[in-house]
Amino acid sequence: MMNLVYYELFKTYAKWRTYIGFIAVAVIIPLIMWGMHLQSGHNFVQYQLRSLQSDFLITGNLFNGWSISQIIMNSLWVHVPFLISLVAGDQLAGEATAGTFRLILIRPVSRTRILVSKYIATLFYTASLLIVIAILSLGLGLIIFGSGDLLAVDRDMLTILPEAHLWSRFLLAYSLAIWSMWVVASLAFLFSSFVENAIGPIIATMTVVVALLIISNLPVESFESIKPYLFTTYQDVWQQAFKEPTDWSHIAKSCGVLGVYSAVFYSMTWYIFKRKDILS
Repeated sequence: MMNLVYYELFKTYAKWRTYIGFIAVAVIIPLIMWGMHLQSGHNFVQYQLRSLQSDFLITGNLFNGWSISQIIMNSLWVHVPFLISLVAGDQLAGEATAGTFRLILIRPVSRTRILVSKYIATLFYTASLLIVIAILSLGLGLIIFGSGDLLAVDRDMLTILPEAHLWSRFLLAYSLAIWSMWVVASLAFLFSSFVENAIGPIIATMTVVVALLIISNLPVESFESIKPYLFTTYQDVWQQAFKEPTDWSHIAKSCGVLGVYSAVFYSMTWYIFKRKDILS
């Protein structure tokens, strides 16, 4: 099994489209920081604290690498699913397009093991993309803007988190982000089993994600009854890492729902792939 996973990882990272996501974040994140540096991000902090400055004396560097990293997480959250679907949507459809499915399936290895190895490679890519985002945003942010406490903004509530706890907070945030994005990868992987062209899964995944995000965030009463059943309602679970106190029950519930969705998407993919008539 390990050989199969290694083989699928090698194939995944040998494709040029795999690096589109890495190149994109390697360009976008420094651009965001450069823009923040030119515009003096301290104005952003002053705007957030405008209602408190008349009653409290606020000192220290609240616009720092930690706050930049949190801003980047919020800014890229809509775009990351697209970068993930570029690779996840190609895992099965790409084999069909290249006409290599028959060659793969003549080996004395079950379809289930092949599918599992491809799925693990998909999840590994998703995690690696989020890890690169974490390294770039935190690494460059702390080097350029320095360190300090974190000003966490949650709707109408402001929380200042001490610097001593921020490494564990961000570790939790990015771990939850990876778990959340695995649902998107699983959805693209599912769509990849239907077609023989990778463009279809990419478009279908983004259509579903954007549509569900709109429903999840629209303050419309008629949508309230279905929001608890949408995976997009729980995809911002990583933001719980910056709340004080941390709502562990909400994190557990969100992770449970997201995990169920990932399992369902994979199970559907397995069912389709096991019965798929491979013609090329």
